[in-house]
Amino acid sequence: MGYKLKPGSVIALTACALLLAAAAAAPQPQEPALDQPQPPKKILPGMLDPDKANPPATTPVLPTAPAPLEKPPADEGPLIRSTLHVVLVPTAVTDKKGHTINGLRANDFELFDNDKPQKIDRDIVFLPMSMVICIQRSANVEAVLPKIRRIGTAMHDLLIGEGGEAAVVSFDHRIETVQDFTSDADKINKAVEKIKLGGQNSRMIDAVQEAVHMLRYKKDRRKVILLISETLDRSSEAHVREVAMDLELNNIDVYTLNISRIVTSLSASPELPRPDPFPPGARPHPAGTSMDPTTIAQLDGAPGDSADFVPVLEDMYRGVKAIFIRNPARVFTKLTGGQEFNFVTQADLETAIGEIGRVIRSQYILSYSPNNKLEGGYHRIRVDVAHEGYKVRTRPGYWMAGVPD
Repeated sequence: MGYKLKPGSVIALTACALLLAAAAAAPQPQEPALDQPQPPKKILPGMLDPDKANPPATTPVLPTAPAPLEKPPADEGPLIRSTLHVVLVPTAVTDKKGHTINGLRANDFELFDNDKPQKIDRDIVFLPMSMVICIQRSANVEAVLPKIRRIGTAMHDLLIGEGGEAAVVSFDHRIETVQDFTSDADKINKAVEKIKLGGQNSRMIDAVQEAVHMLRYKKDRRKVILLISETLDRSSEAHVREVAMDLELNNIDVYTLNISRIVTSLSASPELPRPDPFPPGARPHPAGTSMDPTTIAQLDGAPGDSADFVPVLEDMYRGVKAIFIRNPARVFTKLTGGQEFNFVTQADLETAIGEIGRVIRSQYILSYSPNNKLEGGYHRIRVDVAHEGYKVRTRPGYWMAGVPD
């Protein structure tokens, strides 16, 4: 029996057949080969590179745990850090007649810091010396400077000694390091010999401050400043108090060879007078007198036969001031345990240098670490000797900031 198709069914079947034939004829997409180079991507201005904007994800690196610290062995105990402050106390001992006492040991001394007994660590028998020699070269010491130029070799032999070193500094209104630290006696002698006269001013305090800066970083050495100058400072910028504090903080001793101001005043060349801006005839004068420079000088007090009392009044003022205020040289020597020596002649100068060398070599160098470091400020030092009739000369104290344990 046969089937009859309706006209609508024939049209639907025909459409499905055409769609299947079109799908079979269409080309299938092919995957690009891996070995073929890809064309470069076009990036227009103002666009971001997609590779840089979205970088490939990387595997994060996890932090590793720190290695465990090695513990110290039980028998060593914990590690303790502390600051050690060592104070050097140069001490000279003499009898009633002033003769030096030698042969004492550390247990013969008793040392007190702010009235608290201290343990003396050691008595240093030998300590190499570092010395700065400060020499005044102002114009008013013209008569004394030749004597100073002849003592270079004596200073090395009598003061510095074996293993020591010295530097030479000269000063007027300038401060000049003539010779840096050296152990060569010839270099020291030549440095002292070539010092020349300078200006009228004298920056003595500034010269001592410069010497402190040169000695500050010297370790395990005896530090000494030898000052050869007048006791008068004329134009320093530093103050006596701050320089004295630096001397005590750095364990520096000061010895002075004082140039006599009487000798310099009598031997100094007179200053040239200033020229008179007015001619002799331009000043009023009594009738009947000649208008020559000598007559005008006698009338108005200009240089001539008249007297100038200003220098006398200046010296009187300084003398009265010295009664109440000590000169810088005395302050430095007293606070550091040093001494002052005066000289006029060449023999006096050589004797004073020998005496300074004897004092330095006969001193006991006591050292200790204060047990009262929490007490900031000025620490007073007192040294006693377990023998009756002996006199002790040492530094009076030092400055120290409070240091916690």
